Amino acid sequence: MSRAYPDRPLVGVGVILLRPGAVLLVRRARPPGQGSWALPGGAQELGETAEAAARRELREETALEVGALHFAGHVDAIHRDPDGRVAYHYTILDFAAVWHAGEPVAGDDVDGAGFFADDSPEFQALSDAALRLIARARQMLGLDGPISAAVRR
Repeated sequence: MSRAYPDRPLVGVGVILLRPGAVLLVRRARPPGQGSWALPGGAQELGETAEAAARRELREETALEVGALHFAGHVDAIHRDPDGRVAYHYTILDFAAVWHAGEPVAGDDVDGAGFFADDSPEFQALSDAALRLIARARQMLGLDGPISAAVRR
């Protein structure tokens, strides 16, 4: 099935990788979202568990490995073209994890990767849904810290 103009939603996975005071973000190199900063992740492959897909996508996009993954929530990412047709539709399952070692290296379908604090422009440009999930992940993992004004609403 084509990712563009699909006949049904595709399953995507994401990883909210946290370290004290920062979250891992990647800059998308391809549509949808080309040029924007986001949580690392991508499409689940046939025969792959959601957790295995999350680990693979994190490794492919940032060269990082993680320990335990915890389900944080889901997001429906629906992108419409100018005519209102659904160009992309992903139901994204986001997992949270704590960073232990290593620095991200951009790879695969991203052209940037790094850890960003809440006051960074990269973090501030995230969607409200991503900000809510980051806040939930911080709470789940005991890494409560500054939370963007968008999450406080």
